[in-house]
Amino acid sequence: MPDETYGVLIVGGGVAGRSAGVFTARHGFDTVVLDGGGSILRRNAALENYPGFPAGVDARLLLEMMREQGERAGCEYRETEATGVEATDDGFVTETADGDRYRSRYVVAATKNATDYLEPLDVELRERGKTFVETDEKGRTTVEGLYAAGRLAGKPHQAVVAAGHGAEVAVTLLEDDDRPFYHDWVAPEGYFTGRGREVPPGCEEIDDEERERREEESLAAMREHLGEPHPDEPEMHPSVESDDE
Repeated sequence: MPDETYGVLIVGGGVAGRSAGVFTARHGFDTVVLDGGGSILRRNAALENYPGFPAGVDARLLLEMMREQGERAGCEYRETEATGVEATDDGFVTETADGDRYRSRYVVAATKNATDYLEPLDVELRERGKTFVETDEKGRTTVEGLYAAGRLAGKPHQAVVAAGHGAEVAVTLLEDDDRPFYHDWVAPEGYFTGRGREVPPGCEEIDDEERERREEESLAAMREHLGEPHPDEPEMHPSVESDDE
């Protein structure tokens, strides 16, 4: 098939990659996430420290909700693994296990600790029990246009930290693209304009009617997701023998 072209390609469908995709897509970047299905969060039996869920949340359900949030923002998802990323004159070409090729201006590496697909880029790595990608404090790697987010960037092994870092890396990418500072904030009508200010980039003002509509939409979506237990069981570590074997 012909190469598909995006502004941002994200390798890894865990919380870091999905969080980054929400922010780049909401700012208008054509964004695709390559999800090989290996998020370690799927092994979680009870996720009880993620903010906003007082009694905890099913980890697999959280991943599904994050994907839906990204899709609502315009982010696309492909269930495949990246096998190689090469630099081009105007960005990168990423090849997948399916034999597809994706062109993108930027790449965000957000896998758990797999780095083999980055070998063609000669990116700087570091060893600390596991292999991590060398980055600055904002997730920039030693290759221009390539970023690393979450566990692969050496962040602590907590879902909320990975999600936060994915968002931070996305905002850094947008700033490096010479776009205005990205607020991404929905404000009540008149918050800015009532003071004679323009609405900042990435912000919008909404009136009471629109706010109530969005609240109803939000409640309906939450009822749909949280009304019944999630059907999938936690995944076990690959080294644990199955009872079926």
